[in-house]
Amino acid sequence: MSSDRPEHGSAAVEFLLVSVLVLALLLGVVQVALAVHVRSLATDAAAEGARVAARADRGLADGAARTRALLADALTGAYARDVTAGRTTLDGAPVIEVTVRAPLPVVGLLGPGGTLTVRGHALEETW
Repeated sequence: MSSDRPEHGSAAVEFLLVSVLVLALLLGVVQVALAVHVRSLATDAAAEGARVAARADRGLADGAARTRALLADALTGAYARDVTAGRTTLDGAPVIEVTVRAPLPVVGLLGPGGTLTVRGHALEETW
């Protein structure tokens, strides 16, 4: 009887092997989506901070504080540690530049990874 069905039980092994590959692919897609999401949030926070700092009644510290607050609310405090604001010239116009250096998530929001650097610019207002 066993000689009639030499592949008996192979469906379970095939299912397991295919399931592992599909799960690894799914986790990879989720990880890339998370990295893009973090980059998008950091870019938006830097741009918002630059707009706040560029107002005539505000300063560079206000823009950096706004960026830190947005990052801490949207992600965690670890993403808001390295925020700088400064004045620069872009295409001949005076602008405020807010730079965010944040960890690039490799395993969820934790784990080792590279550093993500994004910048937000806004035209500086004058009285």
